[in-house]
Amino acid sequence: MSDEILPAIAGEVLTDDADLDGAGKDWGDLVHARPRLVVRPASVTDVAVVLRFAVARGIPVAARGAGHSPYGQGQASGGIVLDMTSLPPRRTVTGDLVSVDAGARWRDVLDATLPHGLTPPALTDYLDVTVGGTLVIGGVGGAAHHHGMQTDTVAELEVVTGTGDVITCSRDDNRKLFDAMRGGLGQCGVITRATLRLTPAPARARRWKLFYDSLPAFLADQREVVRDGRFDYVEGQPLPVDGTWRYMLEAVAYYTPPASPDQEALLSSLSFLDAETLDTTYFDFLNRVADGEALLRAEGSWFHPHPWIDTFLPDSAVEQVVAETLAATGETELGALGLILLYPVRTDRLKTPLFKVPDGELAWLFSLLRTGSPIDPLHNARLIELNVDLHRKVRALGGKTYPSTAIPRSTADWRAHFGSSWPLLAEAKAQYSPTNLLNPGQGLRLVDDGA
Repeated sequence: MSDEILPAIAGEVLTDDADLDGAGKDWGDLVHARPRLVVRPASVTDVAVVLRFAVARGIPVAARGAGHSPYGQGQASGGIVLDMTSLPPRRTVTGDLVSVDAGARWRDVLDATLPHGLTPPALTDYLDVTVGGTLVIGGVGGAAHHHGMQTDTVAELEVVTGTGDVITCSRDDNRKLFDAMRGGLGQCGVITRATLRLTPAPARARRWKLFYDSLPAFLADQREVVRDGRFDYVEGQPLPVDGTWRYMLEAVAYYTPPASPDQEALLSSLSFLDAETLDTTYFDFLNRVADGEALLRAEGSWFHPHPWIDTFLPDSAVEQVVAETLAATGETELGALGLILLYPVRTDRLKTPLFKVPDGELAWLFSLLRTGSPIDPLHNARLIELNVDLHRKVRALGGKTYPSTAIPRSTADWRAHFGSSWPLLAEAKAQYSPTNLLNPGQGLRLVDDGA
């Protein structure tokens, strides 16, 4: 297969070793599946042409955005990788909606909306992942207890299906495809454009870091502030300190002067031991990871393997699972620069049919963002084994593992993950992409190419 036998497209077809090697690795740097071609589409037509070409020849295709997957989810061994960041940057704000190309990074979306005084209500902590990349898995962040996942903020999608058809879908039109694309692992098509709902953007963010020595007290305060919604953003972190664990609740109130947050009302009922306060512009808060990224790039560990795992725990099991996991986690298991996230979301805010969390009022994101070794693959394999052990433990307790996680998964695993929503995805996949060729790195196939 070469670019000479592809139908003519306006974009680029890349076959040199550097491009193929780059498309055969990702943020995780744990799975390396080299494609035969990288295509940089210049239009939705290019995407459709490539998919029709691939389907006719049984060639696997993966859509790639920022390459931030941890375990080969955006790779296609011996196939074609579509670099979606090459789509023309058309970003248009109309009323309380923004229409963007799927290869836009979330910071690009903010660049388009903030001059209009508007913002996406749900954002990931890291702004340099792409819109298309997060919408096929969920997109979680500290505002989820108010606004749900990023998939819950989508008004409309333009999709090239696995059969090469271009379809616009929404809650009102082509609903089956719309529901199958949001959180559906890219199994039914490739998102090329998204229309997203917006909310008024505040001017500033006041950020409190509240510290605890007690896990039960930390969990109790998180439950309180997420239930009553007093903060606009809530996340938490267990922090290793001198051989034990402290806990940090990160709580943020947005505001626009002359209004100002009432600190007494926000904090007086909470049982933290000490606190730090920082006041920044709204964008500087959203972009807070950028300085850390620059330091990690300069130091080198940004380029190390990242065997990450993100889970959602039921409220009834969170204290047990977290305590047991932390007791078995040290620098060897986490990495010197790894970190842990722990915070609840209100499940009544989650409306995406294929985004799965445990039953109950609250589901707790529990993430071990491990840093692996650049020279010891056996150590990295051990970290993946720890991820698999945690995944199985969480599943046995009624929890779920986030789709973008460094564990191997099979169709049976995905069937268990989606549960009662499995028929929605299986039927849509049979209709829109029946050949099992799209995004094979997810490990999901329909039996005998049928439903």
